[in-house]
Amino acid sequence: MGVMATPEQHHPTRYWTMLADGRVQCDVCPRECKLREGQRGLCFVRMRADDRIVLTTYGRSSGYCVDPIEKKPLNHFLPGTPVLSFGTAGCNLSCKFCQNWDISKSREQDTLADSASPEAIAQAASRLGCRSVAYTYNDPAIFMEYAIDVAQACAEHGVKSVAVSAGFHSPRPRAEFYRHMHAANIDLKAFSERFYWKICGAHLNDVLDTLVYLKHETDVWFELTTLLIPGENDGDEELHGMTQWVVEHLGCDVPMHFTAFHPDWKMLDRPHTPPATLTRARRIALDNGVRYAYTGNVHDARGGTTFCHNCGHALIVRDWYELEAWNLSAGGLCSRCSTPLPGVFEEQPGNWGRRRMPVRLQTAARDAQPVTG
Repeated sequence: MGVMATPEQHHPTRYWTMLADGRVQCDVCPRECKLREGQRGLCFVRMRADDRIVLTTYGRSSGYCVDPIEKKPLNHFLPGTPVLSFGTAGCNLSCKFCQNWDISKSREQDTLADSASPEAIAQAASRLGCRSVAYTYNDPAIFMEYAIDVAQACAEHGVKSVAVSAGFHSPRPRAEFYRHMHAANIDLKAFSERFYWKICGAHLNDVLDTLVYLKHETDVWFELTTLLIPGENDGDEELHGMTQWVVEHLGCDVPMHFTAFHPDWKMLDRPHTPPATLTRARRIALDNGVRYAYTGNVHDARGGTTFCHNCGHALIVRDWYELEAWNLSAGGLCSRCSTPLPGVFEEQPGNWGRRRMPVRLQTAARDAQPVTG
């Protein structure tokens, strides 16, 4: 049994504005929900109470799991190492294809069955041998106060922080949030405003602005993921436009992951993504100058392998989330031609492999126990 849900707490937040008409505007994301007393934003977890915006999910999670870092996906950040992953409930987007909809669309407080203080999470991550903690499953933009406190606690234990986000942030809270992150994977869901508005209820330019910000104003290592949905965002023209924009505005060294869709949530009428679509997207990216393009959610050894852009040597060979070969010398250099591989690497990779280990946290690191059976 997990920890019983605690009563809803109203944790104070900073990013809100009192409007002249008496409503309070939440300023944490571009949606700018304008709320009267007791109302919640679209994300469901940020609420107006006592003439301010509060976070109702601070200290509460939908569950914790130790994953391979490659599952985030991050291929150039501490490869092979375990990451303690957790999320809360709610989301500030409304993607019809959401593959974590039971968490992101939850309106049930019982979803938040596990609770832990930031210090408990940091101690548990350290105890479990995790090199990092990931704020994932739903978007950390909406629980940024909790994520930042966890990140600060983790930093004191030498544990890094990873954001898995759609990048739909407003500038001021975005700057505060990413000051505490070491790495991020940003979902670049498509490269058309039509897709973002009709299918996700968001805007493409806000996400592109976040990507440019991350590249040019932070030291955060980040990679991009696009879930390719047949007939929606997988056309050659769109993929050419996306990858050309990435090279022009972010550079050729930002890794791109093209992953397979499966029917879910409100898009049950679409077929699974054929592996050939992912291979085609990867080829378009490489032809347009992206140096590191990957396929995901399918078994594709070549599409999962990191190659040296200079000499073509296979630097990190992957089979799903297993590292089969490691051909980097000290400093993250190609062992054949000494060309640097962009990313964050240690002299030796981790050996976590493909394991997925759910854990239960209560209020202290000693309570973190693997789930067995």
